[in-house]
Amino acid sequence: MGMAVTVGDHLRAWRERHRLSQLHCALEADISQRHLSFLETGRSRPSRGMVIHLAERLNIPLRERNAALLAAGFAPAYSERSLDDPEMDAARLAIRTILKGHEPFPALAIDRHWNMVHANDAVGPLVANVANQALLETPINVLRLSLHPQGLAPRIENLAEWRNHLMHRLDRQITATQDQVLIDLRGELLIYGEHLGAASADIAATDSVLVPLKLRTADGTLSFISTTTVFGTPRDVLLSELAIEAFFPENNSTVQYLNRGRSPSC
Repeated sequence: MGMAVTVGDHLRAWRERHRLSQLHCALEADISQRHLSFLETGRSRPSRGMVIHLAERLNIPLRERNAALLAAGFAPAYSERSLDDPEMDAARLAIRTILKGHEPFPALAIDRHWNMVHANDAVGPLVANVANQALLETPINVLRLSLHPQGLAPRIENLAEWRNHLMHRLDRQITATQDQVLIDLRGELLIYGEHLGAASADIAATDSVLVPLKLRTADGTLSFISTTTVFGTPRDVLLSELAIEAFFPENNSTVQYLNRGRSPSC
């Protein structure tokens, strides 16, 4: 058996992940460098409040804050409820209100692994006719669906550009969390992208100030820009990891098409 990860290991790993020296981190946390060193090496045992304080200063995600608290011998500070839990009623209503209010434009809620949690009625017609229908089985992974050769990838007009955008987002998330599921997913997506060659690494400059998603349909290309919304003050692990991806038309032809209330002939 391997050695158990200590709270000091957690703190040091996150400090190094943010490329902070002990001195810089200690100054940010308003403690002495000696105190921080003792906490990291196990010569001092932190209080529950100190673990939370340092986790906040290091911007540690709530899931990993709970892990650090457990390593220090304390109970987790942050709940991890199901979205169906009665305590999540307000959050669930907020999600559904945002998604429904965004129609007729597509929007969806995803969890920390990019699995679709909820989607509005505009999403279904855009993805319904992918070649591999298994990609639409629950849980639907949005990255896999988007970049799989039998998913949306053949219909994305600017595939190399869009893939580059998604992979950069995924890389930032992996850097922040070191989540093994995301690391494995990244490896899978890299295999999907091999046929793109150098195109995915060297995206040509365009006049657009945002990276659009250009989706081919039988009736023409729909062009979207996207925004990401998160809960501002979550105290639940699931809510802290949930994001709403909303797509807005980039041009008038896409607005007119979606406002007609037609299902795209994909």
